[in-house]
Amino acid sequence: MLRRLFPHPLLSVTLVLIWFALVNKVTLGHLLLGGFLAIVVPIVTAPYWPGRPRVGRPLKLFGYVLIVLWDIVLANIDVAKIILFRKNEDIRSHWVVVPLELTSPEAITLLAGTITMTPGTISTMLSADAGCILVHTLHTDDPDAVRDTIKSRYEARLKEVFA
Repeated sequence: MLRRLFPHPLLSVTLVLIWFALVNKVTLGHLLLGGFLAIVVPIVTAPYWPGRPRVGRPLKLFGYVLIVLWDIVLANIDVAKIILFRKNEDIRSHWVVVPLELTSPEAITLLAGTITMTPGTISTMLSADAGCILVHTLHTDDPDAVRDTIKSRYEARLKEVFA
């Protein structure tokens, strides 16, 4: 019974938290509406979820989120410096192919989202066999270092999370 009511409990909790962040108030009415959405949305979307992502180490996921947030702050500073102080002809953008060891679609999606959320980089395409991802960088002198950083800083941690 509980499984039918909450087919995706993490989604339900996330929906309630997002609802409270959007309305910016905690009242009984908002709690009831947020709870209603947290029950109805996962039930309606359940047929489109073939399986649940397997998060082997949730605490590692928390650490991953902290690292990504820190990297986003630093990347914002770097992009601001590039935009404010570099001439257009001095900006060297590159396409970088990052080979993937990840196999979980959820982990690959999280990696692509992380790359895109980090200012100065964007993931643009996943190969048909999901063996590599194409990343565009705003400015780098060493595309191989960008690839190695993505693999060591993000992909390695995601392999631990989804192990």
